[in-house]
Amino acid sequence: MAGLLMQRVAVLGATGSIGTSALDVIARHPETMRASVLAAGRQVEALLEACRRHRPDDAAIADEAALPRLREGLREAGLPTRAHAGMEAIAALAGDGGSDTVVAAIVGAAGLDSTLSAANAGKRLLLANKESLVLAGELVMAAARDRGARIIPIDSEHNAIFQCLPADGDCADVRRLVLTASGGPFRGRDRASLAEVTPAQAVAHPKWSMGPKISVDSATLMNKGLEVIEAHHLFGLPADRIDVLVHPQSLVHSLVEFIDGSTLAQLGLPDMRTALAVGLGWPRRIASGVGGLDLLAQGRLDFEAPDTDAFPCLRLAFDALRAGGTAPAVLNAANEEAVSAFLQGRIGFLAIPALVEDALAALPARPAASLGALREADALARASTRAALARHAP
Repeated sequence: MAGLLMQRVAVLGATGSIGTSALDVIARHPETMRASVLAAGRQVEALLEACRRHRPDDAAIADEAALPRLREGLREAGLPTRAHAGMEAIAALAGDGGSDTVVAAIVGAAGLDSTLSAANAGKRLLLANKESLVLAGELVMAAARDRGARIIPIDSEHNAIFQCLPADGDCADVRRLVLTASGGPFRGRDRASLAEVTPAQAVAHPKWSMGPKISVDSATLMNKGLEVIEAHHLFGLPADRIDVLVHPQSLVHSLVEFIDGSTLAQLGLPDMRTALAVGLGWPRRIASGVGGLDLLAQGRLDFEAPDTDAFPCLRLAFDALRAGGTAPAVLNAANEEAVSAFLQGRIGFLAIPALVEDALAALPARPAASLGALREADALARASTRAALARHAP
């Protein structure tokens, strides 16, 4: 490893599933990388535990009320780590000189500011926050292009495409992209049977270990819809050249079909550490802690078309992508509000796509000329969805 510079990594969302996986990979390479910044939302004790293990220069908690406990815990541990609080502080840390690489793993639209900050600083951006691109994809990609930032997607599907493309990311010879979906915990069920499913059932993903919000999105297929929009921005292909296949084994993470008839696919076990190792080690390959894929042991690979009658969120996402402008921001905001209500037991599973569809109908797409216009669309969609929830409250 002689001659390699120490890579300083900011892990935003350090206590979540992506963040903890990133820290696992970083810890395997102490000679070449370290976690210099850790940021979390509300889980201050988990953040303190991560600080004790990884000894970052800076730690931030989004919940400003937790700052005294963060300071106290760092002092008790004898750490010189500087304590910060609030989303503005996290965005500032993402863009300052304390890191070379940023793992953007804050869930939801809340991660947009820190993603933009890292892009504007020209950093290597390991993007796990798909909502940033759904909400403001053109702005994020323009910032990265103008400032020389390198975006490496961490969602397994987009990371697979990244691995299948030429080193320069050129898509000129690509005919189409095929994203795979596990189908979630309710694959094969018809629409009527989904009316009574519970939050506990929806978050029990059959293949991946994920947080509650993304697990529900996987169950509704909204996660795949958001990934379609993300793929459009990352790789510059229109909606009619992006397809989705359900692949329940979750071993083929995506496929790239080229104009000569060749199709390249990336395969691996369903473990986010693989994608994170690709991003942290790029352009080299580094150990991730993930075992190899034994196809004989797996036995079979199955594929089927998604059922957009039972799971209309995927169709709604394609519709929003085609509409363009502010429509994806409305889609994302309404979905976040609806999923939150479902997880709280306030609405049923089938109400999620219904609320999203209502928001898209109530707020037709407008030009997304600025970040302000996108934030306004986000706020209007949230207000519209909350009002609909209040009208239907028992």
